[in-house]
Amino acid sequence: MPVKDELARRRYEKLIDRLESMMRAVLRPEYQGYHGQLVLSGDDLAEMGELKDVRHAAREAGCRLGWKTTTRLVGGRLFVLDERGVPEEIERLAADAAAAAMDRGREEGRRPRG
Repeated sequence: MPVKDELARRRYEKLIDRLESMMRAVLRPEYQGYHGQLVLSGDDLAEMGELKDVRHAAREAGCRLGWKTTTRLVGGRLFVLDERGVPEEIERLAADAAAAAMDRGREEGRRPRG
């Protein structure tokens, strides 16, 4: 039994490392580590193992990054979110970026297609 436990522990540690890497990759440098969000598809989840293990590993990975991590399963996707309070200047940056993205989308929608 100890060999199986050791294998399971190593697999779990690799899962935490993988999730931490994915979570780190989605962070925007200008937000200084805030506004973290990772979305795992159903295929990702199937590949990673048991949902409860993935959720637990995601919370551990988030802890490594300083996140206040929460997970939500919606429509077969797992959302891993950082729910820390965001400093006002970073919140303003994110709001400006969201507004600019909506403006671009609206402009693209107005262009004639042809």
